[in-house]
Amino acid sequence: MAPVSAAQDIPHTDVDPFCPETLEDPLPMQAELREAGPVVRLGRYGIHATARYEEVRAALCDWQSFQSAAGVGLSNFRYEQPWRPPSLLLEADPPHHDAPRTVLARTLGPRALRELREDWFADAAQLVDQVLTGHEFDAVTQLAEAFPLRVFPDAVGIPRQGRENLLPYGDFLFNSFGPANELVEQGRPRLAELSAWVDDQCRRTVLEDTGFGAAIWAAADRGDITHEQAPLIVRSLLSAGVDTTVHGLAAVLYAFATHPEQWQRLRQEPELARVAFDEAVRWQSPVQTFFRTATTDVELGGTSIAEGEKILMLLGAANRDPRRWDEPDVFDLSRDPSGHVGFGMGIHQCVGQHVARLESEALLTALAHRVEHIELAGSTRRHHNNTLRAWRSLPVRVHLG
Repeated sequence: MAPVSAAQDIPHTDVDPFCPETLEDPLPMQAELREAGPVVRLGRYGIHATARYEEVRAALCDWQSFQSAAGVGLSNFRYEQPWRPPSLLLEADPPHHDAPRTVLARTLGPRALRELREDWFADAAQLVDQVLTGHEFDAVTQLAEAFPLRVFPDAVGIPRQGRENLLPYGDFLFNSFGPANELVEQGRPRLAELSAWVDDQCRRTVLEDTGFGAAIWAAADRGDITHEQAPLIVRSLLSAGVDTTVHGLAAVLYAFATHPEQWQRLRQEPELARVAFDEAVRWQSPVQTFFRTATTDVELGGTSIAEGEKILMLLGAANRDPRRWDEPDVFDLSRDPSGHVGFGMGIHQCVGQHVARLESEALLTALAHRVEHIELAGSTRRHHNNTLRAWRSLPVRVHLG
């Protein structure tokens, strides 16, 4: 990043990225901020924001100038106490970030995914067979939520009892990255209960002897990480490994239910399953926003940002920036979606993204084998979250063939 130059006037706006109207449909707000300028000032929160692809990507990649250790939400950990011990992956920078990242990347590496592939494809086929006994169903609850909650906790090695706690815990976590609004308050009554349950699942004595969790504890035994770090890394898996995949799967199912010609193309070219998932992540951006904090006086997009100031990066807006993408509002399997920032970018890019891709590939492959046509069967409903673009209900009708 360039050093700070002379102060300039930048666009100011009172738009609220976290109000119910925006969470229901963020696209008008995103377009407004993109067109206002490379960086804008959000008067409501006294912070900077960037909605253009070039600046979002630049800030994500420059961890030296825009740190994560002060929190990836609106709260600034320099001055405010976080509600839980910070994540060693999301909320840490080098050198503290390096060893946990290396261990988790190795744990979720190609060999582990190859070993899971056959079982996950079989599980997906079994689930699809069960769901398709009826021709109308809710794609959120019966597929997008059911499949990750079926296979991912097994892979981590946590017991089956209590897995229903993962989604409300993750919902609070991602809400907490925004302002302390009504969404945060709605989740607070169960926070102690949910946090205690999640922390308990991270203990070595609770985890199965095989699986991602055991592999992380084994890394502690080898000295790759400390034994104090091990449960926090397992917690990172449970915190971020379910919700984002759930809403990514919902996004791709919604995309196909509203783009029948693209579904036909996938059936003809099933090898496009992974492209379809990434294009849906670009198009819908299940993770809409993340924050960074300037470590020094720095310039971004021609705007001076002072040391210690927060900047909001609108990932969803960047993923539809016409400066980067042709026809960005179109879901298109002909597109190369690589380079989208839906999984972040740089050293903090989502370490579990290949796990999510494998889950999506398994589920889409199973559906493509049996479903000739998929369409909406009623009104869809969004689930509001300060960080996620999520679905509550996605009723669909399928025609088998």
